[in-house]
Amino acid sequence: MSKIKPSKGAPYARILGVGGYRPTRVVPNEVILEKIDSSDEWIRSRSGIETRHWAGPEETVAAMSVEASGKALADAGVDASHIGAVVVSTVSHFSQTPAIATEIADRLGTDRAAAFDISAGCAGFGYGLTLAKGMVVEGSAEYVLVIGVERLSDLTDLEDRATAFLFGDGAGAVVVGPSQEPAIGPTVWGSEGDKAETIKQTVPWDRFRIGDVSELPVDSEGNVKFPAITQEGQAVFRWAVFEMAKVAQQALDAAGISPDDLDVFIPHQANVRIIDSMVKTLKLPEHVTVARDIRTTGNTSAASIPLAMERLLATGDAKSGDTALVIGFGAGLVYAATVVTLP
Repeated sequence: MSKIKPSKGAPYARILGVGGYRPTRVVPNEVILEKIDSSDEWIRSRSGIETRHWAGPEETVAAMSVEASGKALADAGVDASHIGAVVVSTVSHFSQTPAIATEIADRLGTDRAAAFDISAGCAGFGYGLTLAKGMVVEGSAEYVLVIGVERLSDLTDLEDRATAFLFGDGAGAVVVGPSQEPAIGPTVWGSEGDKAETIKQTVPWDRFRIGDVSELPVDSEGNVKFPAITQEGQAVFRWAVFEMAKVAQQALDAAGISPDDLDVFIPHQANVRIIDSMVKTLKLPEHVTVARDIRTTGNTSAASIPLAMERLLATGDAKSGDTALVIGFGAGLVYAATVVTLP
């Protein structure tokens, strides 16, 4: 018989507060068109994007995270010293170690909170939320801060017609804490590594260490390009539209609800056509509010769901207590979907 005492966590977990930070610089499509042969109408019709935010030198991954987290803590009414863990999802923190989460935890004034980064691309927020729920229920942390943050402008090839217009920067954060009733449903998550080549970094970092740059990509002026995110657009679109609608339905089933029970749908903000197709496939009723934050924020990967959630609540398009389906999907290919009660 085990001598280990049972954990003393909460019965359930919930999102208690949300916060977001968008960089001050707003970049319209006209700026993107300076480097690619396209048009504003083409970009809008293909992606739905009209503008995106790009971070300035002082708007670092850590700085944006601290701003978003401060708002989430205030919204939750939780002091930073009570945060037991900080989970940061990002693919655009360029120091391999230490984790940026440790700096963020310190700058926020947490009391030696556990802190670590995860790399799960556009599904990263869902992964972090699932980990946070487990920590609260298991009892290893009473409150957990989950952050999705990206500076994807640093990983954008402005001469790549397929991706130059897609990406934006920003940070979104939520505080997860104890609940007396279910407020974060079971997570349906997974990966399809056989499709990893459809979204990837153009070249690995170690290619620069080798010293031979003869095979590295170059820009129109002959300069070696910094690694960037590239994707096979049509393959990703088909996968997202057909496979992720199934995952979203599985999340509804796991939570024991139907589309009619939903108030809000917050998918990863990858492409407005993908969002609209998922709405149609899921047969969401007209009363369901659908996040389309991509129009003015672009694709911010791990930050897109919390940023969209924060905007819906701030504008009154969604309200506290609403039932929302959230789903993230992207590089890997990875995905995560769950049903939550909005803070």
